[in-house]
Amino acid sequence: MSLTKSPRAEADPTDPPPPAARPPGSGRHARRAAGLAGALLLLLVICALSLAVGAKPLSVGQAWSGLTDSASAEYTVVHEMRLPRTLLGLMTGVALGLAGGVMQALTRNPLGDPGLLGINAGAAAAVVSAISFLGITGFTGYVWFALAGAAAVSVLVYVVGGGRGATPARLALAGAALNAALFSYVNAVQLLDTASLDRMRFWTVGSLAGAHGDTVLRVAPFMAVGVVLAFALARPLNALALGDDSAQALGARPARARAGSMIAVTLLCGAATAACGPIVFVGLMVPHMVRTLTGPDMRWMLPYCAVLAPVLLLGADVFGRVVARPSELQVGIVTAVLGGPFFLYFVRRRKVARA
Repeated sequence: MSLTKSPRAEADPTDPPPPAARPPGSGRHARRAAGLAGALLLLLVICALSLAVGAKPLSVGQAWSGLTDSASAEYTVVHEMRLPRTLLGLMTGVALGLAGGVMQALTRNPLGDPGLLGINAGAAAAVVSAISFLGITGFTGYVWFALAGAAAVSVLVYVVGGGRGATPARLALAGAALNAALFSYVNAVQLLDTASLDRMRFWTVGSLAGAHGDTVLRVAPFMAVGVVLAFALARPLNALALGDDSAQALGARPARARAGSMIAVTLLCGAATAACGPIVFVGLMVPHMVRTLTGPDMRWMLPYCAVLAPVLLLGADVFGRVVARPSELQVGIVTAVLGGPFFLYFVRRRKVARA
């Protein structure tokens, strides 16, 4: 009678040990990191195009020479016009992308965009009032009124939407109503105050064309604080997605997280609107696109939003310069044209999913 050896007994002791099991989720993290690196590379390409494309087209080499060599013929064009515009578009894109991601997480509402909830409209109404009634023309005055208007509308939307008992649907309805009322006020002021119309008309459309180095320097501190605060809220917002009771059990403080989120959104949207005017749909489109890549985890969503939102905004700005040469199309118009069909597609897709 022969005895058979088990496979374990037949194993050759000289064989290499089996590979260690990979920790769960490591492949997903690697894919997300690779995707973020690819998004950063795309952002660099868009920034290079923003420096090169304009009324006077430049090659990439000429743009680089104008950026680094003070003796080059392109130095003035790049440093006085293209570079401030690119930096402002970069900062504004980061601000709007993060604000949209935070708002959607806070309200648990896929329509939680700063534009649709009236925050941009509040900032715009305050700035238009300052221009028309107080004669303020500089960014130093704009930014404080924009922040005040954004903060006031944030609080008003929260209160009208039901306060602590607010639901995503009530917040969206309150924001939409205030958004419509405030933009009607903005249009009325523009029609009645013809002397201020020229100063307001390009700003209210949303444009990067008037960017200056001083504007970039003055808006940077507000946006920097908002960006740091938004990233610090990633874990609390993940906890809030589970509900207040679960969030408290995980050590989060829902009231503090909501207050911090509103402060971050106010700083980001107020500074961006003061610098460029109300630019819509960026904060709505980018978080939706990002969510398909990263899932709902805010620790990955927010970095992706911070990279891909300026890609969209600067790309729209470059497209506006090319499509209407020798003039240009303001970036706010381009994002609105892109965002409208996206919004309709998203609404229809949700209806189909519920059917």
